[in-house]
Order: sequence, then C-alpha cells, then structure tokens
Amino acid sequence: MKLNIAYPATGCQKLIDIEDEHTVRPFYDKRISAECEVDFLGDEWKGYVVRITGGNDKQGFPMKQGVLTNTRVKLLLSKGHSCFRPRRKGQRRRKSVRGCIVDSNLSVLNLIIVKKGDHDIPGLTDTTIPRRLGPKRVGKIRKLYNLSKEDDVRQFVIRRPLPPKEGKKQQYKAPKIQRLITPVRLQRKRHLLALKRKWGEKARAEAADYAKLLARRAKEARERKHSRRLSSKKSSTSSM
Repeated sequence: MKLNIAYPATGCQKLIDIEDEHTVRPFYDKRISAECEVDFLGDEWKGYVVRITGGNDKQGFPMKQGVLTNTRVKLLLSKGHSCFRPRRKGQRRRKSVRGCIVDSNLSVLNLIIVKKGDHDIPGLTDTTIPRRLGPKRVGKIRKLYNLSKEDDVRQFVIRRPLPPKEGKKQQYKAPKIQRLITPVRLQRKRHLLALKRKWGEKARAEAADYAKLLARRAKEARERKHSRRLSSKKSSTSSM
C-alpha cells in the first residue's frame, strides 16, 4: 500500500510505498476523518498524528465518505455528491465507489498531518513551497495580512510573475479582487436604491389611481341601478 501524506503548513506532500502489510495494519477498520498516531511507521514519525482523508483501491475506485462498508458498492450520484461530476444539468449516474472504511484492498491511502512530531520528515516538513495563487476575496486578503478597513487591499494582492520575454519588461498577473467596495460600487448601489424608491412610488401612485377608478365605476354602477329602480317604480304606478 502507498501512503500519500500531505502537510498543509508547508504545502508539501510525500508518497511512501510500504511493501509490508503488517506495517499498515493499524490503519485497518478506521474510517475517513479518523485521526491516529503513526509511530508504527518508524522512529522519525514519533509524535505525529494524521487524519485519513480518502484513498483508492487497486482498480482505481475512490473511497466515499458516509458509505459505512469496506467493499465496493454502486450508488446513484447526482450534483453535489463527491466522486461525481455532472456533464449536463440534472444528470444522475450510477457509479461504483468504495466505502469509507480502510482495509487491505486499497492501493493508495491519503493522509494529512494534523500534529507535527519531534523530528522533521525530509521533503515533507523541512521545506516550504510558496503559494502560487493568493486569495481573491477582500475579507480573506484582510485576514491573511491582518489589515484594517482603512488599508488599501489592492496593494497586498499576490502577483504571479509571467515568463520573461526578450527585450521586454517583466510582467505580473494579479487576480481580480472580489467584493471590493469602490466609489463606483457605492454610486451604483445608491442608483439602484433610488430606482427601487422610484418604482415603489410609481406602484403606489398607480394603485391609488386604480382604487379611485374602481370607486368611480362602483359609484356609477350604483347610480345606474338606482335610476333603473326609480324608472321601474314610475312605470308600475302609471300602469295602475
């Protein structure tokens, strides 16, 4: 079995191939999201705690959270389910997935280091890979750099250098900041609110005019009815 171990703090991951089945036996019968110590992998892993995040069996079928078995099952999957990507709107498909319980039929087991131990693991915890892409949302940029509302977020965007071209200046690429409050955005918001108020006033005025029209028509109908009654009374008295 292979262990794909990731350490989010450094952005590194390492693939370890373990031939001896007895070494990985402590992982058996544990579920996805379970945490366990990995002292049994060697002395350098003493004190490390990992979380199981998934895996694939020897035929390539992925593990699915919530399927409480260690065998392969066929499920009807739709949009929003893991292990399935719909190609068109409303599509559903019956696919084979493996349960969330670890057993000996897995070829790769994915792990994440939750707690670092006493020693560094070469290629995993001793090196740091810089983030290629930074956050785009205003709130997340402020949280990353601990900024206040007065600071200009546009000065703290992580810019990615583009491959240099001969005889040209070095160029950078930056993401478009989402949810950025600018004077144009405030003006547009005021304009939309003014439109809503205008539409509301227009609707109320039209409703008042319609109510007046209904009242006038009801009054005319009552007058016509009253005049018909009077004429019928006059005709009945004249015939007598």
